[in-house]
Amino acid sequence: MNLPSPQMRSSPPQLSQPDHLWGHARLPPVQTAHAPLFSQSFVSVESILPQIGITKQTVKKLEAIHMVREQRENGKQEIAYHARPFVLCGLPLRRPPAGELIHRRQNGKFFLEVVAHPRYGLPFGQDRLILIWVATLAVKQKSRTDHFQRAAQLLEFLQLPKDGIHYRRLIQGFERIFAASIFFGTDEQRVGGQCFDWARFHFFDQMVLWFNRADPQDSGSVPRQGNIITLTEGFYEEINQHPIPVERQVVAGLANAPGLLDFYVWIVWKSWTIKATAVRIPLFGPKGIQAQLGAMSYSRDKRFRQTLRLWLKRINLFWPECPVELSHDGQFLNIYCSKQSPAIRHGSAR
Repeated sequence: MNLPSPQMRSSPPQLSQPDHLWGHARLPPVQTAHAPLFSQSFVSVESILPQIGITKQTVKKLEAIHMVREQRENGKQEIAYHARPFVLCGLPLRRPPAGELIHRRQNGKFFLEVVAHPRYGLPFGQDRLILIWVATLAVKQKSRTDHFQRAAQLLEFLQLPKDGIHYRRLIQGFERIFAASIFFGTDEQRVGGQCFDWARFHFFDQMVLWFNRADPQDSGSVPRQGNIITLTEGFYEEINQHPIPVERQVVAGLANAPGLLDFYVWIVWKSWTIKATAVRIPLFGPKGIQAQLGAMSYSRDKRFRQTLRLWLKRINLFWPECPVELSHDGQFLNIYCSKQSPAIRHGSAR
C-alpha cells in the first residue's frame, strides 16, 4: 500500500557533547588550601566522569555514534555483510526452551526454518554475529573457505572483550551453527497452482579453529594455516549472490542487542529496495514486524510498540536520516525510500 510522501521532518538534533568527553579538559580555576586561586591543570577524562554524571560506557557509545556519522559523511564506511535469509527472517533472540529444536519464520513469500542438533540446540542471540563475521570474510575473500589467524579477530571485529566468558560464548555459538541445518525458500501462489522454491543446506562443511583465553598472537600457539571455516556450497552461493551490506561499527555498537541489530539491518535493506513513495508494514499478525523479528515474547502489543519506539530512537542516533516512522495509530511501520540518504553510501559496498 502506497503512502503520500512525508512532509519535511526535522532530523534529530546533532550530538553536541562537551569537549571534555573526547579528550582532556582544562578545568576552571579552583581555590583550595594548597593551590592559588588562578592555578589551572589538565586532568584525565576518567577522573571527572563521576562528577558530571556520565559513565565510561556512555562515553564509549557517544564515540561510536560520532565515528559512524563521520565515516558516513566522508564516504569511508567500514562495511560488513550479512546473509539474506537472516535479514528477512531472524534467528531466535533468546535461548529457546530445552527440547525446542525447530525455528521457523515467515516474511511474505519467504520462509526460514532452522533445525538444530539435539546436543547443541538452536542458534540464538549473539550467534547471529558469527554469521555476519563469516559472511563478511566470504565476500571480502571471494571464497567459501574463510581464513583468519586468530580467534580474537572476531571479538576485535565486534569490539567485544577478549575474556574467558566471550571466548566460551564464541565456541558454543560455532557449535550450534555448525550442527544446525536450514531450509530457506519461497511459498507463493501462481496461476494454476502453488510454486515452491526451496533450498536445504548446512552452514559449514568444515571448521578448524583454535581458541585460547590468551591472545594467540602473543602466545605463538596458532598453527601456520590459522583458523579455517569452509562454508557449504549452498550457503556460500546464497551469500555470494545476495550479500547484504551493513556498517561494521553499527553492528559492533548493537552487538549486545540482537533484536535491535536485526531491526536495524532489516531497515537498511528494506528502505533501499523500496521503489515507490512508501510502504506500510503491519506491526502485528503473521506477516507483521513482530513475527519477522521473532519478538513474540512480549505479552502485550503495547510493550512491543514501546520497544519499537526506543529502537527507532537508537537507530536515529547512528542514522539521523533513517526514513522510518510509526503510524499515528501505532499499527503500522511507514518506510520510505532511502536512496537520497542511504545508510550505506555509494562506493562503500560493492
